[in-house]
Amino acid sequence: MITLRCFLLFSGMIWVPLLSLDAGDWPRWRGPLDSGSVDGGTYPDSLGPETLVWQTPLPGKGCSTPILVNEVLCLTAPVDGRDALLAFDLNGKLQWQKTFAEEDAGKHRNGSGSNASPISDGTTVFVYFKSGTLAAVDMAGEVRWQTNIVEQFGKDTLYWDHGTSPVLTKTHVVLARMHNGESWLAAFDKQSGKMSWKTDRNFQTPQEGDHGYATPLVIERDGRETLLTWGAEHLTMHDAETGKLLWTCGNFNPDAERLWPSISTPVIVDGMAVIAFGRNDRGKPRLHGVRLEGTGDVTATAHAWLRTDVGTFVPSAAVWNQRVYLVRDGGEVECVDPANGKTIWKDAFPKHRTNFYSSPVIAGGRFYAPREDGVVFVASVAGDQFRVLSQTDLQEPVIGSPIPVDGRIYLRGERHLFCFGVKQP
Repeated sequence: MITLRCFLLFSGMIWVPLLSLDAGDWPRWRGPLDSGSVDGGTYPDSLGPETLVWQTPLPGKGCSTPILVNEVLCLTAPVDGRDALLAFDLNGKLQWQKTFAEEDAGKHRNGSGSNASPISDGTTVFVYFKSGTLAAVDMAGEVRWQTNIVEQFGKDTLYWDHGTSPVLTKTHVVLARMHNGESWLAAFDKQSGKMSWKTDRNFQTPQEGDHGYATPLVIERDGRETLLTWGAEHLTMHDAETGKLLWTCGNFNPDAERLWPSISTPVIVDGMAVIAFGRNDRGKPRLHGVRLEGTGDVTATAHAWLRTDVGTFVPSAAVWNQRVYLVRDGGEVECVDPANGKTIWKDAFPKHRTNFYSSPVIAGGRFYAPREDGVVFVASVAGDQFRVLSQTDLQEPVIGSPIPVDGRIYLRGERHLFCFGVKQP
């Protein structure tokens, strides 16, 4: 095992995405650095028949993204009406599956009871389902512990299906619940599942502004493991060991717009958090740059820049070469300088009535962006030039994000798990 660390220095502080893992792992939704990207490697220019290595059927609809740890692909899906965690080898063969409670199926056409993506520290896979099951499963498929969040705290009141995924600290698995009701962050001991702390995260917002679907980020700040959480029109930092509030920034919706939930997860570049907010799908995008400096309430000083002409509602951004890449809901693509919010270049995938829900990834200078209907685009973004290389219709919806590992792209559709790679001559 090696520790993969990305040092970002500013104002005497060090920001480090935390996790020990093998170099070839993709242990959580947005990858080892929460960036949605990997450097180097050779990845396919299309995700079609000519690069298909294998595909394997899935037992039911899930919208989570797979993870890859220790050469095992793990994903969540319903099996015979019950929540389940499935493990596949790198040839697509099912190794084991573990079922839990009865599935609480999704309400939205792009929702499911398996929206939250699994996460792993290399020895254990942690899963969370809409039914409330939070569980730890070892790499052989044995349940170490499980509990039920809904039984403890009641159902969420989210207008749509849950979206936030669990995150890991050194000692805890942490969940965020942000909705119209008691909102909180809670930490559960990774070894026992016992709740170590729970802290309120309640803010007054216009209608649906308190509904949160974004996933927290675990970072190191001044030598302290910290949880950075976006939701309810506030960006906050909490001490990961105790849950104590350390930092908060508000004023993201000064006009009190209604129906602005927090969906897209922020990204961090050189101490700047870039946050997509607003309703890009309704012509009211917002893109904020927030300096992660100071302590306490930093609302008056932390806002660095604001764009009101670009943003994204559902897909989260990717970071590559110190730049932020957005796929907007209608397929527009924008490369932004996180230091000042200025556009470096912009382009678009072919216009279509169908939206993008999946979050894009970048690997080997290739930009992978699935559309809701299962059409997957590959573009080159090397050298600050955008060029569409291919589009392929997988013939089934795709909501989860691609994961790039060792020259292969793994992608979960509604009915199949796919593996694509550059085939040798």
